[in-house]
Amino acid sequence: MFIGRDAELQFLEDKYHTDKGQLIVLYGRRRVGKTETLRQFCKGKPHVFFACQECTDERQLAGFSEKLLREGLPAGQYISRFDDWEKAFRAVPDLPYGDRKRLLVIDEFPYMCRGNSSIPSVLQNLWDEILKDSNVMIILCGSAMSFIEKELLSEKNPLYGRATGIYKMTEMSFYDAVKFFPDYSARDKVLLYAVLGGIPHYLLQFDPKLPLSENIKKNILTKGCVLYSEVEFLLRQELRETALYNTLISAIALGSTRLSEISQKSLIGDTARTSVYLRNLVELGIVRREFSVDAGIKEQANANRGIYRLTDNYFRFWYAFAFANYSDLESGDVDGVYRYAIEPMLHEYAASTFEDVCQQYVQRLQKAGELPFRYARMGRWFGKTTVRDGENLTETEVDLLAVSRDGKQYLVGECKFKGRPFAYSDYLNTTAKFAPQKEYADFYYFLFSESGFGEELCGIAEADGRVRLCGLDEIVQGKF
Repeated sequence: MFIGRDAELQFLEDKYHTDKGQLIVLYGRRRVGKTETLRQFCKGKPHVFFACQECTDERQLAGFSEKLLREGLPAGQYISRFDDWEKAFRAVPDLPYGDRKRLLVIDEFPYMCRGNSSIPSVLQNLWDEILKDSNVMIILCGSAMSFIEKELLSEKNPLYGRATGIYKMTEMSFYDAVKFFPDYSARDKVLLYAVLGGIPHYLLQFDPKLPLSENIKKNILTKGCVLYSEVEFLLRQELRETALYNTLISAIALGSTRLSEISQKSLIGDTARTSVYLRNLVELGIVRREFSVDAGIKEQANANRGIYRLTDNYFRFWYAFAFANYSDLESGDVDGVYRYAIEPMLHEYAASTFEDVCQQYVQRLQKAGELPFRYARMGRWFGKTTVRDGENLTETEVDLLAVSRDGKQYLVGECKFKGRPFAYSDYLNTTAKFAPQKEYADFYYFLFSESGFGEELCGIAEADGRVRLCGLDEIVQGKF
């Protein structure tokens, strides 16, 4: 059963039903589900789906020719393969699909270009000459993110400006990811997302009929299972110096977020060198550089500002737990690693993921028009603000801050993924922040809690429309 990707499929459908010729670039990191999404899109449509291989240009052209000619092209009466790529692409409008679009999907297009660097130029010439005015839709798909962004879509590439649609696929949202596990409890859905994130390939490794603990032991910690070697496989495929990258990612997974901290913990020492390695991880979609929601352009341009977080939840889980206990896992001590290293820490580990889930919930509320105002920006906030005494500035973070375009309305969110109710004292700490801004802005408070709310806090929310309490079931189900 195919799950999610509604936005991607709708985008492709809209392009398919456009009269003009379409040249679409769809890309994203490995395992994100590009191929399956494209196959789902192609269902019920006459099409050619060609998956490129890492092989010689001659072999690639032979395979592509075979795919095209198998569709009943008139040229198939005279030839068994095309002599060159220009003749092969020129034949696409001749596909015998009646009045329906000639749909061609080229998966892992960078492999094709690697074997023959002239292919983008060939495509560009044919696009300008005949394809753009033909009833065709060509989709170029790839996982080599740096090639797509720095080569294929750059000004120096012949195809620059020819694409009629560019779509970067990212991992699934929490709400799509948990559809794979409909019978899990709300709490276990958050924990599951904290472990696997929204990568379909990872989610499919877990058995929805097994408890989360058994899935972790059986499908992550057991030597020989797919996910056990996934991190090493991906890094070796995309990067050199994997030992160094292991150290960097491990430092971030264990709580180092600033450039100087990461450089020190990884023993690289030189922050400039560390920054280069981190930039490579950002390009792969494994790490992101995050700024406070109110950060300006100058701050974002400063290489020493911002914090680094792992965007891939599974990488974070692997380096926080499995990588640190790799010797024990190699010896087969799966139960021991889970019982003593993972189980006591898993709930606390998931707290930051719960913040991400709450942000996604607020996004859903905005789309449904269920917020007190429409925010222009939303995210985490970190910096100096007042605390309970209302006077002294203290370095702190706010889990979620949404601000209106004119800066006169604030939504402050506090997220508690703990085994106790959200307390009145927690609420006081939250409302004490941003005292100077309260002179000119209206403030609303959204309190998110795994374990409910104290009686006094419930009374406050009932009496004050600016305070909203969001329980775990409400958040996980996406209720308004």
